[in-house]
Amino acid sequence: MTPYVLTVDAGVRDLRAADHLLHTLAAELALPEGVFGCTHLVRGERPRVALSLALPTESLLRTAQERLVAGGHEVAPGVPDAMGRAVLYPGVASLTGTLTIADVLSHSAIDRVAVLGTSDQPPPDTRLLTGDHVRPQWQDGELVLTAMPAVGGTLVPFEVADPTPCCADH
Repeated sequence: MTPYVLTVDAGVRDLRAADHLLHTLAAELALPEGVFGCTHLVRGERPRVALSLALPTESLLRTAQERLVAGGHEVAPGVPDAMGRAVLYPGVASLTGTLTIADVLSHSAIDRVAVLGTSDQPPPDTRLLTGDHVRPQWQDGELVLTAMPAVGGTLVPFEVADPTPCCADH
């Protein structure tokens, strides 16, 4: 990742709101395609979801920082941790519908796909049903999409867009 990174702490408490805020900020700041925007879980006395933006130039970093602070956001340099969950990243817009693993890897910044329950890499022709929601995470400097087996030998991303809340039927 680029050294031009900042963290935005907007006091957001859930991932869906953090995703929405990242998209809103990217539009308001007119960020170019290919920036990285990640969410980071912050634990402790005040649990929340912080955001990080990795920008391509120092001037864009300074401009974004000034505008975010002027908008009332708490901004700090760097990332809160190395395990960010990517929401904005190069190629994310192309990850819709059903794609092969080869397509995912060649058309996006995702470095590899890890399948739950196995240490093997899925074959390149394995189909991934994206559900139009692909959220890889940084792991040891690689952007890794965790997937799980689905019907017919396909895979689906581990994280779904609309998860069923725990105990929803009680």
